[in-house]
Amino acid sequence: MTQLGPGGWHDGGDAPAFWPVFPIAFGLFWLAVLGAAFYLIRRRMNGGAAVAAAAADPMAKARSVLAERFARGEIDEDEYLRRASTLRNGD
Repeated sequence: MTQLGPGGWHDGGDAPAFWPVFPIAFGLFWLAVLGAAFYLIRRRMNGGAAVAAAAADPMAKARSVLAERFARGEIDEDEYLRRASTLRNGD
């Protein structure tokens, strides 16, 4: 048998105590990559469904535009409530 050198685990000693860290870290890295990919794919799929649903329902689009205008401050609360009431009665 060839002697590889003094010390270490090549000469029949025990393996270093930190050796399990590398496979665990490698596995966690790939789990994080797969989790991020899954999250981004699901987010993209759900975003497309929301846009399609809003396009299919013009009243939902109108409510959304009204809410955005109110949030930006283009209309005041009284006008928002009046227009929202008109949209509700239009259903």
